[in-house]
Amino acid sequence: MSTLIRVERSLLIGHILSMAFGLAGLLLVLPHPKFIANLPAIGQTAFAWSMVGGGVMYMLLGMAAVLVYAYRILGVWHCLGFMLPALTISLSSELLGTSTGFPFGHYRYLTGLGYKIAGLVPFTIPLSWFYLGFSAYLIARAGLNGKSIPNWLKTLGSIVLGAIFLTAWDFVLDPAMSQTTMPFWVWEQPGAFFGMPYQNFVGWFGTGASFMTVATIIWQLKPLTLPKTQLGLPLAIYISNFAFATVMSVGAGIYIPIGLGILVGLMPVLLLYRMATTQTEELIPQNMVVSVNPVRVISK
Repeated sequence: MSTLIRVERSLLIGHILSMAFGLAGLLLVLPHPKFIANLPAIGQTAFAWSMVGGGVMYMLLGMAAVLVYAYRILGVWHCLGFMLPALTISLSSELLGTSTGFPFGHYRYLTGLGYKIAGLVPFTIPLSWFYLGFSAYLIARAGLNGKSIPNWLKTLGSIVLGAIFLTAWDFVLDPAMSQTTMPFWVWEQPGAFFGMPYQNFVGWFGTGASFMTVATIIWQLKPLTLPKTQLGLPLAIYISNFAFATVMSVGAGIYIPIGLGILVGLMPVLLLYRMATTQTEELIPQNMVVSVNPVRVISK
C-alpha cells in the first residue's frame, strides 16, 4: 500500500470519527447539562474542545481526504481544476447570500464552524462544498461514462446529477443544523420547508452546477481517465456525511427531508457507483473475431 493511500485512509477515518464524536456531543451530551457537570476534568475539557473545534476538524479532515484522493487518482491539473472553482464560486455565493439574501435566502452563521471570512462565512463552509461536490460529481460522471449515450449528454448529465446529489444532502442537513440544541446558522426569514425557504435549494443547485460546469470545462483541456474501481473514498464521503445529516435530523425530530434525500440523493448515488464499478470493456464485434485452426502436434 502506497504512502498516499495510507494517508488518504487515515484522513477518511479521522473525518468519520470526528463526525461521530460531534454527534455524540450535540445529541447526547449537550442536551443534558447535569451529565456535563458530572464529567471528570478531562471529559469536560474534551467536550469544550469538541464544541469549539469539532465542526472545523471534521470539515478539514474531509477536505484533506478528498484532496489527497483527487491528487492520487486524477493528478494535479484535474484536482486543482475542480477544487479552485468549487472554493471560489461557493464562497462567492455564501458571501452574497449572507449579505443580500441571494441566492439562498436571508440567513447568518453563528459560532462553531471556525473563523468567518469578512465576518460572514466560516472558512470551512467552502471546504464542504468542495469535498461533497467533488464526490457527488465524480460518482455521477464515472457512472455515466460507460453508457451508450452522446458525450455531450454524459457531460450535462454529470453536472445536473452532481448538483442534485449535493442539494439532496442539504435537504437533510440544513433543517437539522439550524434547529439543533446548538445551531450553527439561523434563518432570518424562516421558510416553508422545515424552517428553510425553497429558494435555498435553488441556490444550492445553481451554485453546485456552476462550479461543476467550470470544472468540466477545465477538465476537458487535458485528457482524463475516470476511475472505475477506485471510487470507494468518494462514496464513503457521501454516505458518511449523509448519515451525519440523517442522525442530526432524527435528533431534531425531522423526518420527511431524510426520505427526500434518500430518494433523490443516496439511492441514485449508490446506483451510479454500481454502474461505474461493474462496467467492463466493450466486447469485440463478432465479425472481427479471428478464427484460428487447431494445430496438431505430432511426436516421434
